[in-house]
Amino acid sequence: MNLRTKIVALAVAPLLVALVLVALAVRHQEHDLAQRERALIEKSYMAQRRSELRSYVDLAVSTVRPLYDAGQDDEETRSEALRRLAALDYGDDGYFFVYDMQGRSLMHSRQPELVNRNLWEMRDSRGRFTIQDLIAGARAGGGYVEYEWRKPSSDQMAPKLGYVTALPRWNWMVGTGLYLDDIEATMQALDRQMSANVTTTLLWIAGIAALCLGVVSATGLLLNLSEHRTAEAKLRLLARRVVQSQEEERGHLARELHDGTSQTLVSAKLLIESAVDALDRERQPTPPALSKALQRLNDSLLEVRRISHRLRPALLDTLGLPAALERLGDEFAEEGAIDASIMIEGEAFELSQEAKTALFRVTQEALTNVRKHAQAHRVHIALGFSDEEGVRLEIGDDGTGFDVDAMQLDPRRGIGLRNMRERMESIGGHLNVQSGEGGTTIVAEVPARSAKPE
Repeated sequence: MNLRTKIVALAVAPLLVALVLVALAVRHQEHDLAQRERALIEKSYMAQRRSELRSYVDLAVSTVRPLYDAGQDDEETRSEALRRLAALDYGDDGYFFVYDMQGRSLMHSRQPELVNRNLWEMRDSRGRFTIQDLIAGARAGGGYVEYEWRKPSSDQMAPKLGYVTALPRWNWMVGTGLYLDDIEATMQALDRQMSANVTTTLLWIAGIAALCLGVVSATGLLLNLSEHRTAEAKLRLLARRVVQSQEEERGHLARELHDGTSQTLVSAKLLIESAVDALDRERQPTPPALSKALQRLNDSLLEVRRISHRLRPALLDTLGLPAALERLGDEFAEEGAIDASIMIEGEAFELSQEAKTALFRVTQEALTNVRKHAQAHRVHIALGFSDEEGVRLEIGDDGTGFDVDAMQLDPRRGIGLRNMRERMESIGGHLNVQSGEGGTTIVAEVPARSAKPE
C-alpha cells in the first residue's frame, strides 16, 4: 500500500467510524424519545379516558338520581331506573351496566343474556375476578378497574377500563367502560411512525456517508490521475533526456572514431602504401605479410567508418532525415538480398533534433528486424511531410509477419518494438504496428508541434 492510498484510507476510516457512531447515537436517542413519547401519550390518553368515564357515570347517575333521592325503593321505581340506564349509550361499544353487590347482573344493554345471572366467580384470561374487582371499586366510593370483556362491535375479548360507583340504598353498582384496544392500535401506529422516522434518518446518514465516500474517492482518483500525469510527464522528459544523452554519446564516439581512430588508420595505410611503392620502384617483391596487413588495414578502416556511420550518420545532421534514410536504405540493400526502396512525400521541412533522431532510429531498428526475422524480399520506406499533421514514416515488408499481441505480452521478446514505441512516445509521437501473413507494416507519426524545432 503506497503512501497516497494510506492517506486516503486514514481519511475514510475516521469518517466511517464517525458516521456509524452518529447513526448509533441517533438510533438510541430516537428510540429513547419514542419510548418517552409513547409513555406520555399513553398516560395522557388514559387520563382523558378516565375523566371521560367518570363524566359518563356521573351523567348516568344524575339520570336516576331523582328516583333514588325520592326515597322510594319499590320494584317499580327500580325498574324505571334500570330502563333509563339501559336507554343511555354512546356508540356501538359504549353502554352502562348494573349489578347488585352480590354479583348478580341487573341490566346489560349489549348482553341481555347475562341479566339475572350471578357472575361473582367470573375470571378473565389473566385470572382476575372481574365482577368482584368492580364491586370492590364501587364500595370504595368509586374507582377505575382494568379487565377483559367481550367487545360488541367485534365480538372478541378486548382489554377494557371501567369506572363504577355505588347506590348503597339500592345495593347497586352502576358503571361503564371504554375498550383499550384502540389505544394499542394508536400506540402501534405511533411505533411504526417512529420506526419509519428512524429508518429515514439512517438512510439520510447512509446517503451522506455514500456522498462523502464518493467525494473522497473522487478526490483520491483526481489526485492519482494528477500524480500519474505528472509522473508520466516526468518519465517522458527523463526518457527524452536519456535518448538525448545516448545520441550525444553516440555522436561523440562517432566523431572520435572518425577524427581519431579513422585518421590513425588512414595514416598507417598511407605509410604501408608508401613502403609498397618504394619496394615496387626498387623492383623488389612485396612481402605477402605486408600485402595482407594492408588488406586488413583497409578492412578495419571500412569497419570503423561503418560503425561511425551507424553510431551517428553525418548526413542526418548535415542534409537531414530524407538523405539519411536514403543512405540507410542503400546500405541495407547492399548488405543482403532484400530490395529496399524509399519514397519522400510532401514538401520536406526542417525537423527538430529529437524528431529526426527518433525517426531514424525507428527505421534503423525496423530494418534490423526485417533482416533478422522477416524473411522478406522487399522493404518499402515512405516518409511523408505535412504542415498541419506533421511527419509520417511507414516501413513495410513482404515477410512472414508475427503475432503483435503475443510479442507485446512476452517480456523476453519484442524489445526492439518497445524501444521504438518508447522513442516515439518520448517526443509526443505514436507508433502503430500491424503484422500478418502478408508482411509487417510499422507506422510512426509525429504531430507538427513536436516535429518542428522550437
